[in-house]
Amino acid sequence: MTMTQTTDAKGMHMAEVLELLAFHKDLPQDMADESFRRLMDGTMSPAQAGAFLMGLKTKGETARELTAAVNAALAHARLVPGLSGARIDTCGTGGDATCSFNCSTVVALTLAGMGYKVVKHGNRSVSSTCGSADALEAVGLSLTTKPEAVAGELERCNFAFLFAPEYHPAFRHIMPVRKEIGCRTLFNMLGPLLNPARPTHQLLGVALPQFLLRMATVLANTGVRRAAVVHGAGGFDELTPFGVNRMVEVRDGWLREAEFDPADYGFARHAPEAVAVTGRDEAVAVLREVLAGGGPEAMRDMAALNVGMCVHLLEDGMDMAQAMDAARAALAAGAGERVLHA
Repeated sequence: MTMTQTTDAKGMHMAEVLELLAFHKDLPQDMADESFRRLMDGTMSPAQAGAFLMGLKTKGETARELTAAVNAALAHARLVPGLSGARIDTCGTGGDATCSFNCSTVVALTLAGMGYKVVKHGNRSVSSTCGSADALEAVGLSLTTKPEAVAGELERCNFAFLFAPEYHPAFRHIMPVRKEIGCRTLFNMLGPLLNPARPTHQLLGVALPQFLLRMATVLANTGVRRAAVVHGAGGFDELTPFGVNRMVEVRDGWLREAEFDPADYGFARHAPEAVAVTGRDEAVAVLREVLAGGGPEAMRDMAALNVGMCVHLLEDGMDMAQAMDAARAALAAGAGERVLHA
């Protein structure tokens, strides 16, 4: 794209967008929609794309702007056909720099072992010791499930992993710009919002508490029926047994802010270092142990908290205490390990 090609048929100049962002002004809906359409289809120049992403980061992305980004990305994604009924994703934004075990992967496989349909959207490690894709590959699961095969996988074993690069080809336009920028942008928040199987339920963790309400609003805007956006005690992007957690619950478009104290449900307090792993080999070994019903108590408790929250979201008639009891029992019985064998 040449420097003279900065206006489309609707007459929007990228210079107008960048000027608004430079003065920390939020983008109107039409400008946000059109800007992200251009970014995703590759008609925004690299210089404009870099300035656009940094302008949003400096100003602070709004829920409206994030929703526009989600809609534009999904318009170019390889969406999964043929799904119906409740299905859940367990995914965090990452970036908490905690080097913890693969809790969300344990949670996803345990839920599948309990009979719930789980569509796990994930990628390889960026900031963690071992990403969800790395961990699942290490225990023998395929990362190449095609969109048309997902429904069959869910029917067979209640679990399907959707490897993000396979489902979002438009990101090839943005990846070189992100690499050159070198710092976090709104794309670090988008991953959990872009599941191509369009989950009806979601547990979404954020590393920074200021993103709680923003991410919950985007989930409500994009049709998720029930969700919990959580920020764990100790700065984690998952519920943790280290203290009082913060969360925003989403239910049919309504949002409710709350605190969540594991002690209310009989969980002991643990220290953050009790869930840390030192490398990929240890991460995979611990994953297998916890899935089989063993592993360190702190890791089992952390997994149970997140499994229980998901069960609470999925089961309208089950209160939180019952959901946490069901989660503990499923983990102790090695429900997740059965999915690996399936």
